[in-house]
Amino acid sequence: MYRYNLFTKIVLLVVLMLIPVIVLYSYSNRTTADVLSEELNKSNMNQLSFFQNQVNTNIELLASWPNLLIHDPDIVSFNDLYLQNDYLNLDAINLVKRIQSKLAIQESSSNWRSHLSIYSPSLQRLVTDNDVTSINKREALQSFHSGWQVSREPGGNMTGTTNGTATTLPPTFLFSWTSISPYNATVEADNISTVVKVQFDSGNIQDMLDKFKSDGRRDPFYYNPSFGTIYNRSADHGLTDQLIASLHEQPLQDLESRTINVQGKPYMVNVVRSEATGWYMVDYIPLDDILKPIYDSNRLFYLAMIVLLLMSCLASYLLYAQVQVPMRQLIYGFNRLKQEDYSVRIKPKGRNEFAYLADRFNSMVSQIQTLFEHVYLEKIHVREARLKQLQSQINPHFFYNCFSFITSMAKLNNQQAVIAMSKNLSQYYRYTTRQERDLVPLAEETAFVSNYLAIQQMRMSRLHYTIELEDELREVPIPPLMIQPLVENAVIHGVEPYSAAGHIGIKGWREQDRWYISVEDDGKGLDEERRFKLWNSLQQPLGEEMGCGLWNVHQRMQLRFGEDAGVILSQSDLGGLKVTLSWQVEMADSRTIA
Repeated sequence: MYRYNLFTKIVLLVVLMLIPVIVLYSYSNRTTADVLSEELNKSNMNQLSFFQNQVNTNIELLASWPNLLIHDPDIVSFNDLYLQNDYLNLDAINLVKRIQSKLAIQESSSNWRSHLSIYSPSLQRLVTDNDVTSINKREALQSFHSGWQVSREPGGNMTGTTNGTATTLPPTFLFSWTSISPYNATVEADNISTVVKVQFDSGNIQDMLDKFKSDGRRDPFYYNPSFGTIYNRSADHGLTDQLIASLHEQPLQDLESRTINVQGKPYMVNVVRSEATGWYMVDYIPLDDILKPIYDSNRLFYLAMIVLLLMSCLASYLLYAQVQVPMRQLIYGFNRLKQEDYSVRIKPKGRNEFAYLADRFNSMVSQIQTLFEHVYLEKIHVREARLKQLQSQINPHFFYNCFSFITSMAKLNNQQAVIAMSKNLSQYYRYTTRQERDLVPLAEETAFVSNYLAIQQMRMSRLHYTIELEDELREVPIPPLMIQPLVENAVIHGVEPYSAAGHIGIKGWREQDRWYISVEDDGKGLDEERRFKLWNSLQQPLGEEMGCGLWNVHQRMQLRFGEDAGVILSQSDLGGLKVTLSWQVEMADSRTIA
């Protein structure tokens, strides 16, 4: 009988309630993490592209200087000088001073630390912003190459510290750009008139990397597979080198994002290639640091779910021990009592409400035998009185409402409504007071129901009804006041509480050897469990919580037409409840109208 006890049911209920919460929370968390990662990736890529553009802008600006200076009049004049000796004259010296001043101004016009130099092969002079040097043409031209050139300068003996480990400082990279005049000349040609060179070291890029890293989570670096890596000054070289090794597992794209695992930790890596230099700007962020608040929230949530489940199990056990066990004892006692075993006793435990009920139960059982016959006879008298009362009972609230309607219509001088209500009410009262007949034709019963519905329709304008009877049913005898209680229930419980409801249908038909009369409404109705419970209560003795109207109809049908007659409850096609009276044709035909 007790396949699952209360403890198991409550625990299962709690688990079933927690499962959707956990699933929805996990899905929401996963979606949030994915959206956060995607948006962060877009933001990082945009910022990295912007930073790469800044580097490219500075590099392109420096590359434009030689092209501008090579057309400067003073520099052109300097190339046209012809020296008879190794010393410059005063005009040449002034010209060199002007050129040096222009070089210094040009170098100071940029935030980057750079170095400009001009070489005249004809003079074999190398001019910088602070010096003029004689240099052999062959030796000079060896250091000049067209376009951007990168040279690697090895690190010194100084050491730095990375993660507590002493390491040799990384090498420095020198970037240089050379412009030659005329443009169609090459560094190997003899017709070179002027060579202008600008160069800067990787310290400028390190400054920008340090600035880009200012938010504390980034760790950018500049990378070229052919030359090496330019680290920011606080970079973790070991981790950076491992990331570079992982990046080479797949070909590098000009613009891409990856998630790379290094030492079991995921990193979001963004890569942007510079079209000007061919170097890659790379930035990485540990995903654990970004998603740590979400992970902490997850752990706290799951811990709370575990604690809640444990507390629910404890509460379920206490409820089981304090409620279900005593309830089982009471049910066992009542079952024994139902089998007329008046020797049953319940042993109370503790001092709670169930112990009090056990005492009362024992006291009741000890007295019930002596009172049984008296109580039984009293109940029989009560049931008989209620059966008789059903035919003569007139709901006082029904009459109050009718008289109130008549009063209101009289005040409004609506004589037709007063006449109609009075007529229907008189016919209703005449029919209910005729108790001398045990059976009446079904046509008279439906006419009485029509009067009742007409009265209700005056009070409730949205109410409308249909009555459909097969011709052979019109003279079928039936006990009076059999259909009216069903219609009254449909009005009060099916139509009146719901503003959208308003239709009641009454049908009568024959099917094989049985008569059927149904009353249905378009109200809310009852689900299958409640219909079964209501039908089951019709088979039991009348209780205090059970209305006597439907119960009396069912009992009178069985008393009049046999045990296979009675009330059938089902779902109406209109949406509400359908109550059907059913009885055998032979039984009905054998009755005569008194």
